Amino acid sequence: MSAAVAWDVAPAPLRMPTRPTRPQLVSVPTGEDVVIRPVAPVHLTRAGRLAITLTVLVAAVVLATTLLSGGASATVVDHATTVQSGQTLSEVAATQLPQLPLADAVARIQVANDLAGSDVHAGQTLLIPAVG
Repeated sequence: MSAAVAWDVAPAPLRMPTRPTRPQLVSVPTGEDVVIRPVAPVHLTRAGRLAITLTVLVAAVVLATTLLSGGASATVVDHATTVQSGQTLSEVAATQLPQLPLADAVARIQVANDLAGSDVHAGQTLLIPAVG
């Protein structure tokens, strides 16, 4: 014989899904009813002050380096010349700086005139750097 115990087994209540709540509308005062509160002053933390200080210091060093190195390596211009029709940068370099090797003369003219390549056009004025 077997014994059976009858427990009160009721099904667990089911949870019904609920809709997410939406934010409620809020009435915002307008016109004379608006109260303007003073803004609290900004307080920088130690890390913030350090970041600002380092940024200003780096900017000052970069500016000083740029200004000081620009004068020392600046190209001294001897004279200017105008490119004639059909003339190339190599020909200008050969006629204007004959005492230098051609590649060096072309490079010096490119640096003096901020040229990215060797393209020149008729009527263009080129600065010829001093040699020496």
